[in-house]
Amino acid sequence: MNVPLLDLKAQYAPIRDEVRKVMDEVCDAQYFILGPKVEQFEKNVAEYCGVKHAVGASSGTDALLMAMMALDIGAGDAVITSTYTFFATAGSIARLGATPIFVDIDPVSFNIDPEQVRAVLANPPENVKGMNIKAIVPVHLYGQMADMDSLLEIASEFGVSVIEDAAQAIGAEYPSKDGVRRAGAMGDMGCFSFFPSKNLGGFGDGGMVVTNDDALADKLRKLRNHGMAPKYYHQFVGGNFRLDALQAVVLDVKLKYLDEWHAARRDNAAVYNKAFAGSSVETPATIYADTAAVNYHIYNQYIIRVEDRDAVRDRLLANDIGCDIYYPVPMHLQECFSDLGYKLGDFPISEQAANETLALPIYPELTDDMQEYVAGVVKAER
Repeated sequence: MNVPLLDLKAQYAPIRDEVRKVMDEVCDAQYFILGPKVEQFEKNVAEYCGVKHAVGASSGTDALLMAMMALDIGAGDAVITSTYTFFATAGSIARLGATPIFVDIDPVSFNIDPEQVRAVLANPPENVKGMNIKAIVPVHLYGQMADMDSLLEIASEFGVSVIEDAAQAIGAEYPSKDGVRRAGAMGDMGCFSFFPSKNLGGFGDGGMVVTNDDALADKLRKLRNHGMAPKYYHQFVGGNFRLDALQAVVLDVKLKYLDEWHAARRDNAAVYNKAFAGSSVETPATIYADTAAVNYHIYNQYIIRVEDRDAVRDRLLANDIGCDIYYPVPMHLQECFSDLGYKLGDFPISEQAANETLALPIYPELTDDMQEYVAGVVKAER
């Protein structure tokens, strides 16, 4: 049996007519850059996330870059983030000339450890002494939100901003002390990616920044269009970070199905959890499952932990089952950040996760037979 890690063709088939119709509308109008279709999608995302503003961007990476630029982060500044994340989080900090400060993760959720954030702010590392620590960028990894109440309390105590990297978590919910809140809606800004593999994925690259701050929203809209307003008048240096209308209409169709797809992924996770019960396979923890949060986890990835990870991966691939490692090398051990002075052993929880975690297929269209096959191969010879 062949089980791909992700099957976008299966997602596309039932919505094909809807998608082709709205794409034809854009083609007939010949209005491809920004415009009313993008504005409508932005309005719908803002409503979905429970925020005042949503600003479309050309990718999730550019969304992060825009958010940091909106806070004037640059040379001489530092930004705290998780070492266990996709490169775009740290890469965006470095691209602006700022210095990333890495911290370790919570061993259960894989999300940034708030107490390590507090420790860094209270006593910054030697390599950033004298720098202005401007922001914290928590990553809501794999579809489950970081401990935002704790992080916001720490940020307020030390006077720093919070940018949520919610690239894997659109629609994920957190049981805040002020009620259930959705990813992106709690920090100063939240950033999403619409890369095709995401729960809400486009037909190419795309991203979004959301915020409740009117001034930041205004600056973000200018930043994505070369810092220009009105046309040919540039208040500051921005970039070409615009969301295409074709991507916006495709994503707007998919947005209507997003919570349904989230629920299907949770159902599939429950099937796996049952199949792995009693084995040595460690299944994903659901930190907020017994709360008022409905989308307590949206399973952008379903991550297991196994001591013989590479052997399990090889066995899955040999049996035509897609899988992947997110992420084999934490940021503090990446060659491009070697000048920051980090070394093996600095963040042991992240390093262990990098050696033991494996993503299994979790997309909504999986059948029970497919999941039974996947689980059987994982557990074989264990």
